[in-house]
Amino acid sequence: MSLSDADHDLVVAELGREPTPAEAALFENLWSEHCAYRSSRPLLSAFDSEGDQVVVGPGDDAAVVALPDHGDGDGETYITMGVESHNHPSYVDPFDGAATGVGGIVRDTLSMGAYPIALADSLYFGDFDREHSRYLMEGVVEGISHYGNCIGVPTVTGSTAFHDDYEGNPLVNVACIGLIDDPERMVTAEAQEPGNKLVLVGNSTGRDGLGGASFASEDLAEDAETEDRPAVQVGDPYTEKLLVEANEALLDEDLVESARDLGAAGLGGASSEMVAKGGLGADIELSNVHEREPNMNAMEYLLAESQERMCYEVEPENVDRVREVAERFDLGCSVIGEVTDGTYRCTFEGETVVDVDAHFLGEGAPMNDLPMVEPAEQERDLPEDVDLTEAFEAVVGSPNTASKRWVYRQYDHEVQVRTSVLPGDDAAVLAVREANTGLAFSSGADPNWTDAAPYEGARAVALENATNVAAKGAEPLAAVDCLNGGNPEKPEVYGAFKDIVDGLADMCSTLDVPVVGGNVSLYNDSVAGPIPPTPTLALAGTKQGYDAPPMGLSGEGTLLLVAARALEGDAEPRLGGSEYLAQFGGTDRFPELPADPAGLVATIADVANEANTLATHDLSHGGLAVGLAEMVTEGAGADVAIDAPNKGSAAELLFGEQAGRVIVETTDPQAVRQAFDGVAPVYDLGEADDSGTLDVTVNGESLAYDAAAIAELRDVFERELA
Repeated sequence: MSLSDADHDLVVAELGREPTPAEAALFENLWSEHCAYRSSRPLLSAFDSEGDQVVVGPGDDAAVVALPDHGDGDGETYITMGVESHNHPSYVDPFDGAATGVGGIVRDTLSMGAYPIALADSLYFGDFDREHSRYLMEGVVEGISHYGNCIGVPTVTGSTAFHDDYEGNPLVNVACIGLIDDPERMVTAEAQEPGNKLVLVGNSTGRDGLGGASFASEDLAEDAETEDRPAVQVGDPYTEKLLVEANEALLDEDLVESARDLGAAGLGGASSEMVAKGGLGADIELSNVHEREPNMNAMEYLLAESQERMCYEVEPENVDRVREVAERFDLGCSVIGEVTDGTYRCTFEGETVVDVDAHFLGEGAPMNDLPMVEPAEQERDLPEDVDLTEAFEAVVGSPNTASKRWVYRQYDHEVQVRTSVLPGDDAAVLAVREANTGLAFSSGADPNWTDAAPYEGARAVALENATNVAAKGAEPLAAVDCLNGGNPEKPEVYGAFKDIVDGLADMCSTLDVPVVGGNVSLYNDSVAGPIPPTPTLALAGTKQGYDAPPMGLSGEGTLLLVAARALEGDAEPRLGGSEYLAQFGGTDRFPELPADPAGLVATIADVANEANTLATHDLSHGGLAVGLAEMVTEGAGADVAIDAPNKGSAAELLFGEQAGRVIVETTDPQAVRQAFDGVAPVYDLGEADDSGTLDVTVNGESLAYDAAAIAELRDVFERELA
C-alpha cells in the first residue's frame, strides 16, 4: 500500500508542506482500514456500549466492566474484555500469526492494569477435507497453544468452523478477559501530564512486522505466503510472561500513569495514540529505542511491530525505579522521550523526521462513503429423498458439529486454577473468588448462518452466545465483537457487512448486553473470493457460585425442549443456514427467533440454577439431532419421541437450527413449564435413562445410536488428524 492521492493532498493541506518519508509511512499505516476503521466506523454507532457496569467503553486497548459481588468480597472488582483478529498473518505463517495474536490481546489487557485470566479462540478455515485447510488449522492451533500455555493464561472457550469461502483467507479471532482486583490499579491509554517520560519496556525492536497495519488492510494476494512474510511478527512467549509479571510489579508500586501496547503500527501508533487521547503531544528520540538489529532507520523504529513491548507514561522521579523493575525481569528499558503540550515530534540522530498534530494523525482520516447492496433473501429449495439415518450421520459427523476436543485439549485450560466448567460445554465458567462470582464466557459465530442471512444470522449469533452462558446459570454482563468481512469496496460485500453489524447490535440491545469494545477486520478477500460476513461475539456473564449444570445427561430426569417455536409455537420449521443444507445442498429461509429473547435468556439462567435441573444444553449448530447426541454418555441415554407431522418433516424438526433453544433435563418438569409460561413454549421430548443409547422417533421415523457409535461419528478430528 501507499498513501492515496486524496489522503496525500489532505496531509499536505494540514501540514502546509510535503510529508517526510517517515510521516508518509505513519499516515499510511494509521489511516489504514485496520487502524482507522474508515469503512466500518460509520456503522459502529449502531452498538449500545453503555450500562451501569461499564467503567471504560470502546476506544481503549480493552474495555473495563464492573462485576457484581455475590458475597463478602473485599471491594469492587473489574474485568477487562478485549478481542482482536490476526487473520492475514495467520494465512502467511499460521504458527507465528496465531501466536502473536494471543500475545497482542494479552498486552492489551496489561495496558489497562489487568492480569489476564482467560482466553477464547474463534477460528474459521476452508473445507476440512482440503489439505491446505488442515495445514492452516494445525499451525494456528499449535501457535495459540504454544503462546497461551507458555505465558500461563488458560484458553477456556471458543469455536472452530469450516466453510469453503475461508480457503484463501482464514480467520483467527482471539479474546481475552483480565482481572483488576483493585480499581486503583486501573490505567488507560490516555497520556496525563506534560513533562512525564515515555518509557519503552520489553523486547528489543527489530525489523519484523514492518507495515503490518497496511498489510492487514488489503486483500491477500496469490503469493502472500512468500511475499508478505516480513509483515508477520515473531513472538517470544517467555518474554511476554516476564512482561506480564513486570507489569504487575509496576502497578503494585503505582509507577504507571498511562500505558499502551505496541501493536499495529508499532511505536509510532502506540505513542501517538497515547498523547492524542490526552490532547497532548510528545518529543521522541528514536535512536534511544533499544534495538536488536544494527543500522535501523527512523521509519523502521516507528513502524516495526516487534512483539512483547509496552509504552508507559512515567513521572520523571519514577523512571529509575521502572528501569530497576525491568532489569529485575530481564527486560529491555529505554526512555524514548516525554509528553509535551505541543505536536507529536520524532527526531532521529538530531534530525526531525516527524512533526505533526497527534490528533490529526490518529483521528484525521476521512471516513469512506461506500455503496452497498442488500443481500437477497434465500428461497426455499430443499433436497429431496435424503435418508434420515444418512442425514444424522452426515450432520453429527460433520467437522462443524463434531467434537472439538482435538483443539482444546492442546490448550492448558486449567492453569491459574479458576476454570470450573471446562471447554467442550456451552460456555466456560471461571471462579472469580475476589468477587465471589462465577464468570461464564462464550465466543463464536456461525458462518453458515450469516452467509445465508447476514442480519438474522448475526442476531442469532448474539442470542446463541447469550444462551450459552444462560444455560450454565449466568446472566449476560457485557460483550466484545470481532467483525470480519471481505473487501468493503464491493457493494454486495459491504451490504452484508452492514447487516451483520446491525443484526448483532439489535440483538445485543434487545438482550440489554452492552457491546463495550471490539475489532474490525475487512479486506478478508483473496483470489478465492470474499469470506462470509463473520461477526464473532465474545460474551461474559455472571452467576452466584462457580458450579453449573452439566451438558451430559444424568439419566434420571425428563427432557424438555425450551423455546420450541416450531413444535409448540407459531413458527414454521426452517432449515436456512443449517449444517443439513451444507451437507446436502439446497436453500431455505432462516429460522425465526424467539419472540422474547431477553425474557428467555433470563429464565434459562434461573432454571439452570434450580436444584431439580440435572443437565442443560444450548441447541444451535446441527439442531436437535446434534444437541441430543452431545448429551448422551456411556451411562446415560435418552428415549425421545416427537409426533408432529403437521409441524414439519423429520429432517426439518431434527436439523433446523433456531438459536435460543435449550434442552433441560429435570426432575420437576411442571416447575420448568411454569417458569417459562408466557416467555417461551416448552415441548416434552421424553425421558432420560441409563441405557447409554439415543433412541429418537420423529413422525414415525426412528434412529438409534449408542454412545460409542455417536463418539465414533463425532471423533472426526482425532480420526483424521492423528
